[in-house]
Amino acid sequence: MARWTAADIRSQQGRSAVITGTGGLGYETALALARAGADVIIAGRNADKGAAAVKTIRQAVPSAIIRFEQVDLANLASIADFGGRLRDHRRGLDLLINNAGVMVPPKRQETRDGFELQFGTNHLGHFALTGHLLPLLRNGRDSRVVTLSSIAARDGMLRFDDLDARRSYHPMGVYSQSKLACLMFAFELQRRSEENEWNVASIAAHPGISRTELLHNGPGRRSPVSLMRSVLWFLFQPAPQGALPTLYAATSPNAVPGAYYGPDRLNETRGFPALSKVPPQATDNKAAAALWQISEEMTKVRFG
Repeated sequence: MARWTAADIRSQQGRSAVITGTGGLGYETALALARAGADVIIAGRNADKGAAAVKTIRQAVPSAIIRFEQVDLANLASIADFGGRLRDHRRGLDLLINNAGVMVPPKRQETRDGFELQFGTNHLGHFALTGHLLPLLRNGRDSRVVTLSSIAARDGMLRFDDLDARRSYHPMGVYSQSKLACLMFAFELQRRSEENEWNVASIAAHPGISRTELLHNGPGRRSPVSLMRSVLWFLFQPAPQGALPTLYAATSPNAVPGAYYGPDRLNETRGFPALSKVPPQATDNKAAAALWQISEEMTKVRFG
């Protein structure tokens, strides 16, 4: 795995992939997979940004098989509609990358279904999406689900008495909780896949600290964290480098189901893909099972 890069990606011809998110890490992941020959769907809320991403990738890779599909991860009906469209038009899916996210809006906001925006989008939206696409993934070849967490998960705690942050909203704390939930979902999905013989590998990844628009788009460009992102840009690794752990988990024959990958240097903030240290709270299997049950109840999505 030493100094693994996108140049090490084996041919992905004949493989199909869905990636959530039209910019930043999602864009770089889609570009690398398109270069490797995969049939790629970029899924996101903004049709203009999606079209622009597809156009740019086609300019870089004239042979790319890529298109945009609209889905709003903050809207369960939109997710169900997207899943239905894919099930109607294809028999299988080889790769799902749960990448898109919302980060630290300064004031509490809600999804279309009334969930707190970060938990509702980052975790519940991808939970529902994975459930809707599971039948296609079960028909795929070497099927994998890669779910993005964050080094912020280290500070996350599942507040089962207030998952929706109605009693108290602290932007970074809620973000950390949502990314811990993503990590625990990835681990629990692998356990349930093994138990139910779904033959779908679930792997988690995180990008370290990368130069994307996530900090600008969440708290706003004039917020302290966004200004830090702009002024101290040199502390953030480029987005293509940040996408490497995801790409490794998605394509490497050596990626281990149920593992967690991130950058290998400077406390996992930058570098090349390596096994990441799992926060102790993410290893609580009982809490993960409880989170799964609550997520099913909140989204009305059942797996299997």
